[in-house]
Amino acid sequence: MAIPNVSFEYTDMGGGAVAQLSPGDRQRLGFKTAERVQQALTAKQEKRVLLWMAERMPAGINSDHLTALGFAAQFLGGVSYALAGTDPRWLIATNCLIAVNWFGDSLDGTLARVRNQQRPRYGFYVDHVIDTFGAAFLMGGLALSGYLHWAVAAAMLVGFLMCSIEVYLATYTVGKFQLSYGKFGPTEMRIALAIGNLVLMYKPWVHFFGHYVRLFDIGGVVAAAVLLGITVSSAIRHTRQLYREERLP
Repeated sequence: MAIPNVSFEYTDMGGGAVAQLSPGDRQRLGFKTAERVQQALTAKQEKRVLLWMAERMPAGINSDHLTALGFAAQFLGGVSYALAGTDPRWLIATNCLIAVNWFGDSLDGTLARVRNQQRPRYGFYVDHVIDTFGAAFLMGGLALSGYLHWAVAAAMLVGFLMCSIEVYLATYTVGKFQLSYGKFGPTEMRIALAIGNLVLMYKPWVHFFGHYVRLFDIGGVVAAAVLLGITVSSAIRHTRQLYREERLP
């Protein structure tokens, strides 16, 4: 196999020289786009809707605009959650922002593909860095609202981050980008959260095994446990797969 003529940039951060590929060399070496695994309940219908919208999107709007819109909606969703602690009607605003987040976050990649303006490295990196901050905003807002105990919010955030790390590592090493587990994906999560918000407006506390507890505390504990279970099972499955593919002689 031919070895590309690679030039390096050397930087010293106090621990010696570190070799870095130049931007041009990274482009020449290429970037392998991972196979997207999306088998969620709404995936087929969602794909048709996104294609329909992308084909009719004004030329002056590009995927970066949609990414920024989705990020702003997620940030403001956290703010509206925090404000809902003083007025439950803010939960309606939260649901509207969840819908806006879906619009921006789901449509940006489809628009890029329809217009043949894909930037796989940039898109993958920016989308998931934004998701990380967005999850922190939402969990922080929920914790400040009083509808969710801060410890449960922290557990959900940790579970989300652990699951995300496993997905990103598997994307790089296995070549599959897992967008859904079973019939549950990001859109189903948004729908479940929006329904929960509507119930929360009228019934923030529920009777559970002889005690009154926060509705979202129950949901949050279940969500954190599910995320942890997914992470552990996926890590075991991918470790076995990689071990079989790269056995020691």
